[in-house]
Formats: sequence, structure tokens, C-alpha cells
Amino acid sequence: MRIGILQTGHAPDALKPDHGDFATLFKALLDGHGFTFTTFSVVDMELPEDRAACDGWLVTGSKHGAYEDHPFIPPLEALIRDIYDADIPLVGVCFGHQIIAQALGGKVEKFSDGWAVGRQTYDWAGEQVALNAWHQDQVVALPPDAKVLASNDFCQNAALVYGRRAFTVQPHPEFDNRYVAGLARHRGPGVVPEPLLQQVADNLDAPIDNGRLADDIARFFKERRVA
Repeated sequence: MRIGILQTGHAPDALKPDHGDFATLFKALLDGHGFTFTTFSVVDMELPEDRAACDGWLVTGSKHGAYEDHPFIPPLEALIRDIYDADIPLVGVCFGHQIIAQALGGKVEKFSDGWAVGRQTYDWAGEQVALNAWHQDQVVALPPDAKVLASNDFCQNAALVYGRRAFTVQPHPEFDNRYVAGLARHRGPGVVPEPLLQQVADNLDAPIDNGRLADDIARFFKERRVA
């Protein structure tokens, strides 16, 4: 099964030597599930010519806001709607979660309560799931087809499923603790409040459930269901 990675941003240059770019993180996350990958650098205006070029599509995170005026956003939204209408499985993470919601009729905005960074826990159908987050924007109004799968007090719409067509999550299952520590060093200072960066540092040894989300994403691509 070929997965098209729609890369909507780039990793900080300081983290690329050890971790690669965003597409590399997703390839590592989904390693062992039998996928092959093709990457399109959407943020650089490299978009696929055909929605059927891949068997499933994954929209990555980005430093950009879904509501901002960037050249790649209108054609990406059109592609998302095209993929969705064609009933090809679609997954989104962080910015991907947001832009899919926006393209399908939801609303995204900069959250008035600020940032979520580092390890967060979510109520996922009655289970506690821990994942790393790095966001201020949130989906604040759901598209018509979306159902909430996971939430916490800070982020009510932390994971969404759109029937058998799309599955999206606000936190980052592709970010391990080493990576989020690097973000705190290289993207956090002067942007994220210092107490939140300290919380990142304090939780670097705590377990996270990236493997569970990798299984969920793979299952959705293959079986069109999360669990």
C-alpha cells in the first residue's frame, strides 16, 4: 500500500541531521506496517497531479496556521476535498488535523488559552493516552461528518474520525521525547512561555503512546477503522 505524505512544513534545521524532515518521522512511525511512501513537499507548492497516485494520504504538521494566507493552502484544501470525495483514506496530524477540518467545513483558530507543548494525556474512549503536542491553534468547530474520538480539558477536539474516510489527531505521534526536547530548545524560546518549556523538560522520561497511534493510523489506512 502506497501512502502519499503531504508535507506542509519543514523541521527546524538544527534537528534535521539527527531526525530528518517531517516525512522521515512519519516513515519511522509507520515502519513495519508494510507501507511504501511518496512525499510531496506541499509547502513548496509540490502537489500530486492525481488523487489516485497513492492508496492513502497523510497530511503532516506545519509551523503555519491553516487560516493564514499562504499559496499552498487553497490547492491543498481543494486536494483534501477531492481525496475525501473519492473515498481514499486520509490521515492528518496537528496542522493536518486542522487543515482537513477547515477544508471540510470546520473552523480553526489560535486558541485563547495559549500553547500545549510536550507530554499531554487524552481521554480516548475511556482510556488515558499520552502523546507529545506542540500547538496553539485548535479546531474549534467541527465539520458535519466529524466525530470526536479524544479530548482533554485544554483541547476538546484532539482526535476526530470522519466515518471511513478520514482520521485526524491534534498531538504528534511522530514526535518522540528526544524530538520534542529539541523543539523546546530550538523553536520554544521567546515563543512558548518558559513554564511550559520547563514542563517539557520535566516529562522527558515519562512514557508516551506513539506505538498505539501508529497502529491506529495503519489500521485506518488498511481497514478504514481506528479500533
